[in-house]
This record gives sequence, C-alpha cells and structure tokens, in this order.
Amino acid sequence: MTTIKFHQDLKVFQRSFETAQYIYELSKTFPKEELYSLTDQIRRSSRSVTANISEAWGKRKYEKSFTAKLTDSEGEARETQTWLQFAHACKYINAEQFEKLNNEYNYIIGMLVNMMSQSAKWCSFSSLERDDDN
Repeated sequence: MTTIKFHQDLKVFQRSFETAQYIYELSKTFPKEELYSLTDQIRRSSRSVTANISEAWGKRKYEKSFTAKLTDSEGEARETQTWLQFAHACKYINAEQFEKLNNEYNYIIGMLVNMMSQSAKWCSFSSLERDDDN
C-alpha cells in the first residue's frame, strides 16, 4: 500500500511526465517547418496530460471538479495519440516509436479511467493510502 500525499506521488502523474519528456526529446528532430504546428501541438498536449492530473489532485474536495480535470487529461492523452499518428504518417517517428508511445498513452488513459470510475475513493480525505496502481 502506498501513501499518496502529493500529485507527484501518483504513478499516472509520473508516467505521463516521463512520456511527455520523451516526446519533447523526440520532437527536437522534427523538421523546422513543423515548429509552430505539429511540434508545438504534440508538446502542449503531452504536457497538458500531466498538468491536468495536477489540477485534478488539487480539486479533490469537489468530486465533479476532480473528475472533470481527469476527463480533460484523458482528452489531452487522446489528442497526443492523434499527433503521434500524424508524426508517424509524416515519417518523423518510426513504427516502433509510434507503437511504444501509443501503447503508453493507452495505459495512461486506462489509469485515468480507473481513477474516474473510483472518484469517490480519491476524493475522500479520510485516508490518503491507496492500494491501486494510479
């Protein structure tokens, strides 16, 4: 059982942060003409997944607000998957990179959906100990 005191303690936060950092490094190789389009969009959406998790954690007092921010995070993860698909179609990333990142976001989305389906447990301040994997 893990004690979660801060949003940085959440495994979903940690995974989304690491994945966004990987995308940042990978996107450095994208063509310069993509700087203000695909490169900017994929960096923003991937970082927004993590930022919305942070915001959700801060809104746990209000279950609907918590769930809404996690929904935003899920949407940003799906947007990132779409940008990854464009990056792959344009041959900026290879099939292996695409599959790895797409699968990682599917896992992150699963973690977010799990948290949303158990939002009452996450919004309870009686205990900060969680035995699930988020």
